[in-house]
Amino acid sequence: MKRWFMAIALAWAAPVFAQPVEQARQAEDASCEAEEAALEREMDLARSRGQMLRRRQLAETLAALRTRCHGSEAQQSRAARIDKLEQEIRALRSELERAEDQLRDLRNQRP
Repeated sequence: MKRWFMAIALAWAAPVFAQPVEQARQAEDASCEAEEAALEREMDLARSRGQMLRRRQLAETLAALRTRCHGSEAQQSRAARIDKLEQEIRALRSELERAEDQLRDLRNQRP
């Protein structure tokens, strides 16, 4: 009789114990999403101002945040990592070309 009572009590209480863990996980996910969004906005701002070093630093911070927040989910296949790096290289080259165009325009302006 005692075992049945304990089993029923544990079965009834299990969802109550799981709720704080689930709520904490949801809060952590929301926090991670907010931090990611803030970093992405800062990266866009740095890109628009031509601050490529700042943008790169923010990208590294964002990668570390995603690794911390997503853990093993963030592990990608080799092909996916290659694609991501190629995409980043294209974006950086595009930024470099834009910065070079701006520099060329400034040099061609009359003092």
